[in-house]
Amino acid sequence: MDIRCEECDYYDYDEETDTYECLMNLDMDEYERILASGRNRCPYFRVRDDYRIVRKQN
Repeated sequence: MDIRCEECDYYDYDEETDTYECLMNLDMDEYERILASGRNRCPYFRVRDDYRIVRKQN
């Protein structure tokens, strides 16, 4: 799985800065480990599912 931040549930728009950012709270060590792994995988990636809440209501 390649890193596709745009499809991740933790990737969101910040109106104050007018930018998109990852909402996952990573410390510097975790971030460096992801970058240094060379696997292009984020262990916290979760596919954005806009219909998840609707399924719970049914």
